[in-house]
Amino acid sequence: MEALTFPQYTPDDIITYLRGLILTGAEARNLVKGDVFGNPKLEVLHMIYMRVLQKVCGIRLEHFYMMPLNTSVMYPQIFEGFLPVCNLYIHMERLLPVCQINDFQIADVLNPKTKRTVRFLSGILNFMHFRESRREVYLELQQNYKAAMEKHQQLETANREAAAKLEKLNTVPVEHQAEVKQLTDNIRELEQLLRQDYRRKQTALQEVIAQKKSAIAESTRKLNELKVIMATLKEEQEQLKSKIVESPEELKNYKEMMKETVNKLKRSKQEVIEKYEGYRDLVEVLPSCQLEVQLYQKKMERHGANVERLTSILSEVSDLEDQLESTQMELNKGTTDETSLKRLVTAKHEKLSTAEIRIQKKREDVEQYKHTVFEYCNRVQEKRDVVYDKVMAIQKEIHQTRFKIQQLNDNAEKQERKAKGLFLSLQAIQVAHRTGHCRPENRLWNVMIAQYSGRQILNLPSHHCQEQLLC
Repeated sequence: MEALTFPQYTPDDIITYLRGLILTGAEARNLVKGDVFGNPKLEVLHMIYMRVLQKVCGIRLEHFYMMPLNTSVMYPQIFEGFLPVCNLYIHMERLLPVCQINDFQIADVLNPKTKRTVRFLSGILNFMHFRESRREVYLELQQNYKAAMEKHQQLETANREAAAKLEKLNTVPVEHQAEVKQLTDNIRELEQLLRQDYRRKQTALQEVIAQKKSAIAESTRKLNELKVIMATLKEEQEQLKSKIVESPEELKNYKEMMKETVNKLKRSKQEVIEKYEGYRDLVEVLPSCQLEVQLYQKKMERHGANVERLTSILSEVSDLEDQLESTQMELNKGTTDETSLKRLVTAKHEKLSTAEIRIQKKREDVEQYKHTVFEYCNRVQEKRDVVYDKVMAIQKEIHQTRFKIQQLNDNAEKQERKAKGLFLSLQAIQVAHRTGHCRPENRLWNVMIAQYSGRQILNLPSHHCQEQLLC
């Protein structure tokens, strides 16, 4: 476990994962632990490897039974049995380095060991888990990117619509331009008249109010002075009371004098009040210009309605501008998200390019190894061709020898037939000799017959034999 870059699963976990992730249907139901571990069945293990390659690399089943087109083999039917195993080994040798396994051999396909099979399957399952997790992350990233793009398009559409509405609001129709211009001029003239009249009346009222205020301030000042005098007199009275023993007459005189002073103060206060009421009456006389003010007020109301209408239009414009700003902010945010997503996608592409470079290097190594194997196979094929030529030469010699033997057998049969005919002729001569029909001078032929009867071969010419037989 310390030397591995991935966790090594137990056989039970591997069987569970194989049933749930790789195999389906009857293959998953019929898979048992004894088919893969202990004394494994090669067809089951090969089937698992094929399903892994189909799921991860997209290799179809018929690819395992195809001969490469760049390979020249004189008798391809010889490789029919070994071709699926060879293709399975080639594809697994390309896949397992991606799973951090670099010591896969052909013996692991032909004669698998339990420990090595457990390690190979653990690496494959770990890579499939990693592949599924990365696939989910990539799909989520792709979905987020798609949602961001859709939101970006929606924001751009809303931005274009808001800009069109704003342009429509800012643009006055041609048929209303003259009316709007006339209304604008009338409003400006009315505003100028109202401002002038208001300023004039405001100036007059301010002057009258300033005069009244000055009079009221003067009266207030005098009243305050009288109050101060009364306060000082009261203090002096208290001081005098404490210092002098007053007689009843003096006290009475002093009280009368104080009453007179109070009466004077009351009279002055009444005068001030009367003056204040007169000023108030003068101020109340001012609403006499209410009719003009009402006329101007009506004009101001109409102007206010126009101003409110203009204000509502401006508020709509400001709302649209706020919406445009918010849309622009969302668009900027979407652009920022898009930039971050593009960075993530760029990083993923860089990782993928790095992985592709590594895979390309592995492929080059595999191609080099294949080239070496093909060279070795070509050398073996050349040696095989030489042996085949020798075998063909030997077979040719054998055919020639058989042909010579056949010729010799034919000659021997001919000689045998000739010897049988001669033997029959000699037997006829011998029978004639016994019956006395042959002359004595033919004793040489008797000796020859006796010799032939003793299984000796006669090598007389055929024409000489015929002459002797005629004799």
